Amino acid sequence: MIPSSTYRIQFRHDMTFDRAVGLVPYLKQLGISHLYASPIFTATTGSTHGYDITNPNEIDPAIGGRAGFDRLSHALKAEGMGLILDIVPNHMATSLENSLWRDVIENGKNSQYAHYFDIDWSRPITLPFLGDTFENALRAGEITLARSPLTGKPAMVYYDNYYPLTPSSWEGREPQILSLTDEESLTALHNAQPWRLMSWRDASRELSWRRFFEITGLVGVRVEDHRVFDGTHKLILELVHSGAVDGLRIDHVDGLADPEGYLNTLRQLTGPDCYITVEKILGKGEQLPESWPISGTTGYEFIASLAEVLVDDEKLSTLRQAHSQATGHAGEVDAALRDAKGLMVDRNFEGEFTTLVTLGVQIAEDNGEKTDREAFRHALRELLIAFPVYRTYGTADGLPSQDVLLLQKLVSRLSEHDNPPDARSLDLILRMMSGAVAEPSQARAAQFRTRFQQLTGPLMAKSVEDTLFFRRNLDLALNEVGADPAPRAFSLSRFHQEMRIRLSRQPDALLGTSTHDTKRGEDARARLYTLTEAPERWMASLERWRQMNQTQVRFLNDGTAPNAADTWMLYQALAGVWPTTLTPEDTEGLAELEARFVEFTEKALREAKLRTDWIDSNEDYESVVLDYARHLLSPENTLFLQDFYTALQPFIRAGLVNSLTQTIIKLTAPGVPDIYQGSEGLNFSLVDPDNRREPDFAKLVKDLGDENAACFDDEACWRDGRLKQYITSTLLHLRQVKPDVFRYGDWIPLKVEGDRAENVIAYARERDNEALIVMVPRLMFESVTQEINIADDDHWRNTVVTLPDTLSQRRYRDVFSDEIVTPGETLDLTTAAGNIRVLVTA
Repeated sequence: MIPSSTYRIQFRHDMTFDRAVGLVPYLKQLGISHLYASPIFTATTGSTHGYDITNPNEIDPAIGGRAGFDRLSHALKAEGMGLILDIVPNHMATSLENSLWRDVIENGKNSQYAHYFDIDWSRPITLPFLGDTFENALRAGEITLARSPLTGKPAMVYYDNYYPLTPSSWEGREPQILSLTDEESLTALHNAQPWRLMSWRDASRELSWRRFFEITGLVGVRVEDHRVFDGTHKLILELVHSGAVDGLRIDHVDGLADPEGYLNTLRQLTGPDCYITVEKILGKGEQLPESWPISGTTGYEFIASLAEVLVDDEKLSTLRQAHSQATGHAGEVDAALRDAKGLMVDRNFEGEFTTLVTLGVQIAEDNGEKTDREAFRHALRELLIAFPVYRTYGTADGLPSQDVLLLQKLVSRLSEHDNPPDARSLDLILRMMSGAVAEPSQARAAQFRTRFQQLTGPLMAKSVEDTLFFRRNLDLALNEVGADPAPRAFSLSRFHQEMRIRLSRQPDALLGTSTHDTKRGEDARARLYTLTEAPERWMASLERWRQMNQTQVRFLNDGTAPNAADTWMLYQALAGVWPTTLTPEDTEGLAELEARFVEFTEKALREAKLRTDWIDSNEDYESVVLDYARHLLSPENTLFLQDFYTALQPFIRAGLVNSLTQTIIKLTAPGVPDIYQGSEGLNFSLVDPDNRREPDFAKLVKDLGDENAACFDDEACWRDGRLKQYITSTLLHLRQVKPDVFRYGDWIPLKVEGDRAENVIAYARERDNEALIVMVPRLMFESVTQEINIADDDHWRNTVVTLPDTLSQRRYRDVFSDEIVTPGETLDLTTAAGNIRVLVTA
């Protein structure tokens, strides 16, 4: 069953199944068809997100266990609603609470679960969880022996972690082993284990197992092995077959060795009616493989499409120039991306990269080819840095033809560089990737192919989303998951084209605008788009604010703190997150905002990896910048706060207009709209963990019952989120009444003419005798500087939407006003409520 809409709820923290049961009537009233749950299986104690699973075949007692889950399932079924689960096939937690992982540590390759995890068994299992080297930790007395409180067996203890000793190292002499205290004996015992404890700093170089991105708390799972698939999917399939679960969202599908093979197996076992989507980031213009038996992605690419509507392309160059002047960055995004990817290859993923190099050289030797290791290393590094998408989809049989073509083009482009990589090495990599090697090397080539494909995705994600997007801050709204790292231009025509492709290729995919992984909430992004409409005003304000707070700037040995790039980022981030109703006099509100903003600032500085880092933090620099951020929101900083608040108002108003526009587009575009918890109201969240805070559900429930929520002419109604919630609910219910026009209806761009033609996007959805016409505003900054007055007839005079013959002379109902309209060849915008109009055939 294809949902008409989904509503994402983040379980854990204080959200349990029973609390979710209490929200079911609200979700039903809102117009939701399916609740979409974050991972619910047992995770590490205190997990805040559930992706660190320790037992995939148990529902986490921390959120209510199986009994609580059953109560939620029954409550949803009673309301005619469905349930979608977020599942995590790619990885599990390396916590010792994970009995499978603990068994592998204890028994090494002899463990019954040794095949579950993606481990290089040519060397001991590396456990990079020490604060220093093993030798130093031992010398400091941090490593001892004791019985595990969980199993009663001897274990090597590091603080609260009890690493099990392999039986052959202690059985028959347990008392003697437990009495060991001298360094030499403890070292010998450590060396007798199938594992090695080491510093967390050595993980990027020495790790013997595949992890999730660069997180050593998560180990890769080999679901390509049917025994592992069966063992980790028992409960998932039981819940689907019982009817308790209607759909699955696959986390990080690109991390799997064979995504298509996994999806084919899953589809076969779930049956044709299970709704399946995948978390997959598509590059601009990239499409999902047509052969995947799923409904589509979770919708990151849709966020990128919305930028085509809401960015003022004509003024973007002015903002780029201002950014360059203010920060000293000349807009060389390609070079910045190369630097970020080079850092990831050389440092964060050094171990994975070195493994690939070694494997490639071995294959060359197997084929009787002479290969210089350094030349091969350089060629592979250049290929990884230049790789334009998240991954290819080769299997043991080779690469699909389109992926071979992509690699051939990439190799050709690299060969044209002034200082090209070694041609023989590039040719060898291409042959290994495509499977064109001698028969004895096929197995190793397949391994190289898999490892290469499992590296390019994390490499791209960490380079772009978690490095470049924190270094280059032209407009933070454009630094979103799935966004083009080097956007050149934006256009309505491209947006229409992308919606038609979406209708053709994945009409049942999710349409997301906020998720638990987005860098900022959808309404913060909607506001920050408006910087492209008023770059001069933004720059003038920024200069004033910098002068007002200049006394907080410090000069350190490594440069000014905060420097120009820091301040550009800080003021823009603050502009995006500032609540619509917060005033400078609200000390409690300022304090709440400060706590969130300072946490964001620390993460932003470390993710940029320029003057500080998660690996080596620069405390002096961080301290100064965090104090600067605190000062911005200090109640005593009255001059700045008053100026910031006043100057921000036009951006707030224009952002609220953008908010409704992107909401209406999401709710009428091809696909299944996903409402992230609380985003039916206003969502000004920052990057995680801020975006995972629980919304004020009590307010949302109260507001939905407000009979006066359709208040287009009341700015307070825009600012407190009631209007957005009303529009969301109205269109969600319409989707349930008119499912075919939303799922199958053609996407028809409508021509707008007149004085304000550039300020409107109009389109229709049409199927058989059903039609929907949508007209919403865009680029409204100059029109709302004093108040949200977009309903002013004078503003829209002489602006009309032209209708094709198939849509004219028909009877429509305005879904917001219930007015009946029978347009001729054109629709006059002066009669629309705030120039926001959705008409449906009556």
